Amino acid sequence: MFLPFWRGAEIRAARFLRANGYRLVASGYRVREGEVDLIAWDGNILVFVEVKSRKNADPPESAVGMRKRARIVKAAHVYMARYRLSDTAYRFDIVTVNRIAGQPTACKLLRDAFGPC
Repeated sequence: MFLPFWRGAEIRAARFLRANGYRLVASGYRVREGEVDLIAWDGNILVFVEVKSRKNADPPESAVGMRKRARIVKAAHVYMARYRLSDTAYRFDIVTVNRIAGQPTACKLLRDAFGPC
């Protein structure tokens, strides 16, 4: 079965997070205000995760600009309101997935990569 590169990167990122102790609760959360790739618990902290992937040596996290961050934050607030989690500690992480020809695919976790706008 063929998966688009970005979808494979999200699956790989989800496995990577699980291996690092996160408990995933949602993927591909989309609302009118924005979207969040993965939502997980890291202990008692709710984490909204943006997955960025590249097939070259460029740092994927540089593609998460202010506009993208604002849309992630808005979607996170909708999620928290919908599930009555307003008193819950939360943060925003980025997981990068680099797949460079001839090298093993590398995942990197950037904890608390940005804050609410």
